[in-house]
This record gives sequence, C-alpha cells and structure tokens, in this order.
Amino acid sequence: MKHYVIGRSELDLAGFVGICNGGTAVELGAEARAAVVECLDFRRGLESGSDAVYGVNTGFGKLADTRIPSVSLGLLQENLIRSHAVGWGPHLSLAEARGMIYLRAASLAHGHSGVRPDVIEQLLWLLESGVHPYIPSRGSVGASGDLAPLAHLALVLMGEGHVIDAAGERRPAGPVLEAAGRQPLKLEAREGLALINGTQLMNSLGLLAAARLDRLVRWGVLACALTVEALEGSAHPYSAAFQKLRPHPGGVDVAAALTAILSGSPILAAHAHCPRVQDPYSVRCAPQIIGASLDLLRTASGVLLREAGSVTDNPLLFPATGEVISGGHFHGQPIAVHLDGMILAASELASVSERRIYLMLGGNDGRLPRFLAAEPGLESGMMIAQYLAAGLVSENKNATAPASADSIPTSMGQEDHVSMGSVGAVKLAPFLDRVETVIALELLTAGRALQFITEQRWAALVPRDQVLLPGRWTAMVLDRLGAVADLSPADRSLTADIESVLDLIDDQDVLAEFDEPLASIRAKLPEE
Repeated sequence: MKHYVIGRSELDLAGFVGICNGGTAVELGAEARAAVVECLDFRRGLESGSDAVYGVNTGFGKLADTRIPSVSLGLLQENLIRSHAVGWGPHLSLAEARGMIYLRAASLAHGHSGVRPDVIEQLLWLLESGVHPYIPSRGSVGASGDLAPLAHLALVLMGEGHVIDAAGERRPAGPVLEAAGRQPLKLEAREGLALINGTQLMNSLGLLAAARLDRLVRWGVLACALTVEALEGSAHPYSAAFQKLRPHPGGVDVAAALTAILSGSPILAAHAHCPRVQDPYSVRCAPQIIGASLDLLRTASGVLLREAGSVTDNPLLFPATGEVISGGHFHGQPIAVHLDGMILAASELASVSERRIYLMLGGNDGRLPRFLAAEPGLESGMMIAQYLAAGLVSENKNATAPASADSIPTSMGQEDHVSMGSVGAVKLAPFLDRVETVIALELLTAGRALQFITEQRWAALVPRDQVLLPGRWTAMVLDRLGAVADLSPADRSLTADIESVLDLIDDQDVLAEFDEPLASIRAKLPEE
C-alpha cells in the first residue's frame, strides 16, 4: 500500500484518487504535528483572555456578538455540530466521503485552526478503518464552507450521527466506534467550527470528477480516431505544422494524440486523395473542440489541487504574530466557477461525440449502409443508439446552467453572497455518467462501421475495391471492444453491449495500454 504524509507529500489527481479508493494510507507528518501543537497552545491562551474571539468564545454567524462563558465552550462546539447537521438527498459514496475526510484533515494540519492533533487523528482513523460516514449530498450553499455535509462528518467523530455499513444500510455511529475501541471525540473550544468551515465537499467531488473527466477525454479521443477511420476521413488537419499556427495547448495536444493513433492507418492512406475536400466539423475540428475541453479540465484541476493544499477555515490563528484574522477563505467561489467549467467541458465532449455517431449512420456517401444495418429497411441497425445519445446530450444541455451564477443570501444576510459551488459539485457525477455513455455509444457505432471496411464477409453490402485494415492503435481498440461486445451488423438489443463497453471504459488497465499515443493528453497543470 502507498503512503501519503500530510505536510510532506505532494498531491496530484492520481494520489487523491488512491486515498479515496483506499489504496493509499495517510498519516500526519511530524512537521505538521508540531505546527498544530503550536497553534493549539495559542488558541488555549485566547480562551482565557478577556477579548472576544470569534469561534473561540463567541456565538456564530449573526450570533457572533454573544459572548460564551468558558465553562460552556465545549458544549458550544458540540451544539454547533448538531445544529448544522441538516442534510437531505442521496448520501456520498465511500470514495467521496473519504475525499472529504482527507481534505479536512489536510486543511487542519497547516496549524492555523487551533485544534488538537487528536481531531486530525480521529479523521485519519476513519480513513484507516474504512468507516463510511453517512453524509447527505445536499445542504450546503458553498458559503461558510460546506457546513451541513461537514457537520454530518463531524458527528461521526463524536460518536453520533450515522455510518453506512457493508450492506449499504445506515447505522448509528456510536456502536461502530465502540466496537472498534475508539473513543468518541470530545470537542474543545474552536474545534467544532474548525471541522465544518471549509470547501471539502466541493473539493472532493470536484477532484474525483476531474480524474474521471481526464480519463473520458482520452477515451473520447480514441473514439474519435475510430470514427475518422470509419468515415475514411482525413488526418491532415491534425498535423503539427497546421496546429502550431493556433497554439492553444489542448488543441495541439489532442491533435498530436489523434496523429499518433492514426499514424500508418491503411484505411486513411487509401483515401488520402479521395474527392471529398473537407470532413464535417465534428471530425475536422475535433482538436479544437476536444482541446477546449481539455484546457478547461487542466485549469480546473490546477485550481482544485491548489484548494486541496489550502487552509479554508475561519477565523485563522497566527501564533507567530499573535493575530486572529476573520476572513473568507471558506467561500467556495474560487472553485465553484471551475466546477461549472468542468460541466461545460464534459458537455461538449459528449455533444461532439453524438454528432460523429450521427455522421456514421448517414451512409457516408454510400461507403457505409444506412444506420449500419446489414439489411437497411428490414433492419434498423444503430438507429436507436443515436436516439439514446441525443437524449443524453439534451439532458446534459439542460444541466449546464452555471450553479455559481446564483446566490441566495443566508444567515440573516450575514452571508449575503454564496457560491452555490456544492450545487455544481453534486451535478458532476451523474453528468459524467451520461458523457461516458455517449462515448461508449460512439465506440460501439464506430466499431460496427469498421466491420464493413475491414472484414471480407461484409464487403458485399457496400461496393468497394478492397478490404482495408485499421491502424495499429485503432486495431487494438477494436480488439478490446470485440472482446466485450458484439460488433457484427444484426438487429438485437444493445443495452448489454453498452454496459460492457462502460465497464471497459472504467478499466484503468485497458486505458493504460494506450499511454504511448495518448501521452500528450492528461490533466496536467498549465504550468507543467
């Protein structure tokens, strides 16, 4: 198992996914622990002082003008957690919840929140033990952090709230901690507020989505390459000489990947001088379209990873200078706009994929049978596959309205502008489900179309001079598709094939086989 040391190790998308999936153990580094202890001593000094310090010895939000006696400071924090645990909707998956746990621990470990190391260790124990906190996905407006979701997480640390068991059922958290011999966390001053002020729901869902979209971009490029061969199109617009005249990094990199995948393709070579002058935009402009999505993804990934290394608490304590600053690092706007950007990037990835599906069903000027049916008319072929893709793309279009453009004031106007980043975050996973399905449909459609070009037994259906072979890399894609789905032309239900191709897309080992031609495409940060 890999190990990640908070305060010492660097985090990237793959590392974050490893933590979320349980493949990476997390520990608090000695340097971070020392910073936490130093800030703890400073916070304890503030408790006994005569000054009112927000979140330490006062109420919260509009109640910040209420001074709390020192004997009640622990109860104040516990009441805060209980009152803020107001959520609804489907609960977070184990991976999503683990992402929140890690991110909250990492933020507290900077040593500006005034918590005990015990608080961080209790969070890390959840990761180590595999406990799945019950965290409803709705409740946050992304203003003073993801208050409600983080409060549900904090309840579990306290031995309250609920967890999700192996059967997917909700169970009281107290008996789970007791059975593990783990003492519930008894909060001290400031610690409850420190646990719930932050953007960890938005950040966790966003990082997981970024890693997934990174994978879908690469599958989208592989699907596009298959379609280019199926349409016997041209790869000339993907050339480096052409692309460098408009050097947007994403477009250049997607074009390089398409060039590498299609290099040496006998199908394209046979039609290098065909009468068709230009391919439709969904083929010819694929680098510009997919590349724009890749650029958005890269920018969003950089922002989300920067957020993962940030302190998003309030107020922040500075032991070195004796300052306590109440500010707005918990506000979700810096990442909310990029979550919306990822949704737009994903939407376009599916939109252009559906257009290529449509092209292949049109017969390609007589080079393919209409709807890719063995007997058009008697059979409907892939007709309804395009219907499904069109419906999914339309559903996505209706979900692209930017959540961050909205704001509904809360807390009696104290929080007079909120980010709604959590609203954008919870849209991401189902949105990507639909994108992934459209890409699976393009892979299936292109795979079937290529049967009419590459297999002698179907050559009689479409007049052509010779049977041609796909390129090296597209042949590998066809092999992987053919191993899980039936690509031969014949009317049948395609639902099982779609599900099988979705499993193929989810297989990291399969995608790794194409690392060489896809080397230019990954969610690297812009400065890399």
